[in-house]
Amino acid sequence: MEKVDILSLGLEELTEALLAMGEKKFRAKQIFQWLHVKRVFDFDKMTDISVQLRSALKEKFCINGLFIQKKLESAIDNTVKYLYRLSDGNFVETVLMEYSYGYSICVSTQVGCKMGCNFCASTIAGYVRDLAASEILMQIYEAERDSGKKVSGVVLMGIGEPLDNFDNVMKFLTLLSHKDGNDMSLRHVSLSTCGIVPRIYELADKKLQLTLSVSLHCADNEGRSRIMPVNRKYDIDSLMEACRYYIDKTGRRITFEYAVIDNVNSSPADADTLAALLRGMNCHVNLIPVNKVRERNYRTVRSGVAEFAKQLGRRGINATVRRTLGSDIEAACGQLRRDAAEQNRKNGGADT
Repeated sequence: MEKVDILSLGLEELTEALLAMGEKKFRAKQIFQWLHVKRVFDFDKMTDISVQLRSALKEKFCINGLFIQKKLESAIDNTVKYLYRLSDGNFVETVLMEYSYGYSICVSTQVGCKMGCNFCASTIAGYVRDLAASEILMQIYEAERDSGKKVSGVVLMGIGEPLDNFDNVMKFLTLLSHKDGNDMSLRHVSLSTCGIVPRIYELADKKLQLTLSVSLHCADNEGRSRIMPVNRKYDIDSLMEACRYYIDKTGRRITFEYAVIDNVNSSPADADTLAALLRGMNCHVNLIPVNKVRERNYRTVRSGVAEFAKQLGRRGINATVRRTLGSDIEAACGQLRRDAAEQNRKNGGADT
């Protein structure tokens, strides 16, 4: 019998499972807090439950862990990039970032990505599978354990498209914010999507109060479809309609991510088109210097990003330039995983 991933179970689900085993209801909360508050991932170390129950837990459940395969630490700004090896031999990346207000972590939601954005390293090695809620959560728990730092903010902007792994991501958010567990306010969580329109509506209806970040990167359909294949299915008009619905339903401002790419989307005419598209919306534009990717020839002159921000400002659009972190350790997601996957293929391992 395949064991149940206990770390992905909400407290209510765990309670049902324990009751079905003939245990008292309060045992579920004890175990839940061992996992999510004390961060104990060995049933034998859960000392306030009986030996018999611990044995039964080992028979029925598994604890889905991950392992640090590689760790890069920036000498510039204390950014730490982790390459994690999952229990099946696949790899994902996580980035721990230091800000004036505390530590934020960028987590992955899939092994690889199927969205195919041309400027992104995550998609080059291909999509393998979705991450379980426990595997997303453990990226945080393991980074906190290794660094000794408490994470105060979470960004779902690593490898993968969060809304393409919708159910597991929703489970993760429930676990992350549970009052008897990690108890993080979802106002400290940002979820980035390339624009899967039906899922934006579903997310809006949940009224989770997280920040929605939409990877826009081009303000006209022809240009966006060229660099972001998702636009061929969900064009800009349908995306903007979904974004307005999200704003109306949640009362939350949306962030539009815009990677400024030389000779692609950075001209004054592009600024005009973007300003016309977003004018009147409760939104903010986050301008990003495009990351260097070995297989792509996209580039950004940083002065050009600052100039594009000024152009938007003159057109009445609130825009800032994202602070670049970990530039000396290739903190852009996808590159470490791609190298590890290639090495694994040569050795006949997973991540194929």
